[in-house]
Amino acid sequence: NSLMENYTMITQERLKELLHYCPDTGIFTCAKDWGRFRKGASAGSYDRGYVKIYLHYKNYSAHRLAFLYMTGSLPANQVDHINQVRHDNRWKNLRDVTSQANNKNASMSSRNKSGMTGVCWSKSHRKWRSSIRVNNKSKCLGVFLDLNDAIEARKEANIKYGFHENHGKPARLPKHPIHQKVYK
Repeated sequence: NSLMENYTMITQERLKELLHYCPDTGIFTCAKDWGRFRKGASAGSYDRGYVKIYLHYKNYSAHRLAFLYMTGSLPANQVDHINQVRHDNRWKNLRDVTSQANNKNASMSSRNKSGMTGVCWSKSHRKWRSSIRVNNKSKCLGVFLDLNDAIEARKEANIKYGFHENHGKPARLPKHPIHQKVYK
């Protein structure tokens, strides 16, 4: 069993033996021929918008491997893709953040009908309700006759509580295979 444990522990040194990471494009490529992979070939597969790389009998998220490659250790917390594009693993687009901070940069739910995260129609009030979740507690920001007033209340709360400027933007899940689009 200890032999198998050795295979699952990837180090920065071993990662750099197997893969090359380009911080400007966020793309991992094979550093040498190994197994069925050829030097220079793109590494990873596409899983729900994220890039996954199988190494040492374990699937790793490419965004976590980017931290190991660049810093020598895996991130202590979650990795936030600042622009919300899950496969955009450029170094400048990644940050090690707490779950709470990561949630402050979440994209809008595909079920949202108001066009603004935290704003929904209240059937009981027959008005627009604006709310925000801070420190795991939901805070009502008010109910409004006009949708724009409810949206403005939420925008002000986003600023007040330190939400990222990208928070609540529509999800930008890629439609093409991972290595066809490189972000600038």
